[in-house]
Amino acid sequence: MGACWQVLKQDKGLLVFPLISGICCLLLLASFAAPLYLTNHWQPPARDAGSPQQAVYYGVLFLFYVCNYFVVVFFNSAIVACATLRMRGGEPTVGDGFRAAAARLPMIAGWAVVSATVGLVLRVIEDRSEKVGQFVAGLLGAAWTVVSFLVIPILVVENKNPFAALKESTLLLKKTWGEQVAGNFSFGLVFFLLAIPGIVAIVLGIFSGSVAVAATCIGLAVVYFITLALVQSALQAIFQAALYLYACNGQVPEGFEADLLGNAMRSKG
Repeated sequence: MGACWQVLKQDKGLLVFPLISGICCLLLLASFAAPLYLTNHWQPPARDAGSPQQAVYYGVLFLFYVCNYFVVVFFNSAIVACATLRMRGGEPTVGDGFRAAAARLPMIAGWAVVSATVGLVLRVIEDRSEKVGQFVAGLLGAAWTVVSFLVIPILVVENKNPFAALKESTLLLKKTWGEQVAGNFSFGLVFFLLAIPGIVAIVLGIFSGSVAVAATCIGLAVVYFITLALVQSALQAIFQAALYLYACNGQVPEGFEADLLGNAMRSKG
């Protein structure tokens, strides 16, 4: 994380990408949620519901997944493009990131459809089987996260189609580490700890007894949480780019250490 942070410090403009991505995702969510709520179709259909009702519900859900994944992957691709350029000694700009992502729109759209399909299948498993389904979906989701971890860097750098990128991601991970575990866990744990001051501010504001103090504390906490989310998103994309370069050709980007990258993911053994 420290090494990723150094990259982000050199290119603070990278925070623009998760910021725009977050805004677009919120607008997208509202555009889908509002009509579903107003028509009272936001709840999953019952198991005995007719096929037309289920088809409409899951069809709309699939469309939402596709649009959401497209937005997220597009802006993550922009971050990865800039981070890769920086790690190779270049001087990236925000414009470089947008141009790189725009040049790969067909691959990004294809990967959004693949990811949405997997997401929908996992959602159907959860809805149909309750606790058992949630357990199975959780295992399958974790496995999917592992095998697809390097797909975006491969799409960006090698300009491969989604299926070829997924195959190469799986092969690179298997060859270099086997299973990706420690990386995501470390980021999540650190940012959970970093979020504690915001939680404390909200609690203190609520128990202050003053509406003005409570509103101020909650407002500051919200800004703090948003900033943390932007930084976390950027650092994770930089992390992916660094691990891709290491797994692909053994390159150790400036500021990183070979041992850290080699131990960033934990093998099955």
